[in-house]
Amino acid sequence: MNDSTTYQEKREKIEEYFDRTAADQWARLTSDAPVSGIRKTVRAGRERMRETLLSWLPEDLQGRRILDAGCGTGALAVELARRGAYVVAIDLSSTLVQLARERLPQDLHGGKLEFVAGDMLSTSYGNFDHVVAMDSMIHYERHDLVLGLAGLAQRTSQSVLFTFAPSNPILATMIRVGRIFPRSDRAPFIEPVAETLLRIELARSAGLGDWAAARTEKISSGFYTSQAMELCRS
Repeated sequence: MNDSTTYQEKREKIEEYFDRTAADQWARLTSDAPVSGIRKTVRAGRERMRETLLSWLPEDLQGRRILDAGCGTGALAVELARRGAYVVAIDLSSTLVQLARERLPQDLHGGKLEFVAGDMLSTSYGNFDHVVAMDSMIHYERHDLVLGLAGLAQRTSQSVLFTFAPSNPILATMIRVGRIFPRSDRAPFIEPVAETLLRIELARSAGLGDWAAARTEKISSGFYTSQAMELCRS
């Protein structure tokens, strides 16, 4: 997937957006600072999604190596480390990674946490017991999403947890309107994915031959809609 033109183009746009355009907004959204009503719904939705993904992992993660793929400002990575895991938390945005380092609490209850600015799909970070990708792959088309998951699964022994933007008429209409009226500061477009088609492509992927989709849960909170899915070795 790293050689995919679509993936590379999206990756560059995402990196530029979070490093230059939206760094201050994202820092505020992921803090306890007051935000607008719309952003409150997004904050609440992200918190519920984070809790959902955490609930799909063991409470005791001692001895486990976990990749937080697209870690943002590090809230999920911190919780994983507090369960005893060794966490490699990667994000394209060096600005967000620096903020995550600044927010890193002193006490991780025995866990270890390494923040890295880079490509979450790079093979240079080694193998993992679990991978979590929360809202970091929602900008990629279904084919690129599946290729990325297959690449991550090849280096993972137990489970890959990820989220996607579930396709629905309202979201599709909002995206179409947004593309008609582009703005220079607009976030990279979300790519809605139909769950049925995603499951078919996951099942057909050569790189996921011994993996199967397990739990799934959709979180809707105002302007935030995202669906979690678990891949486990079959």
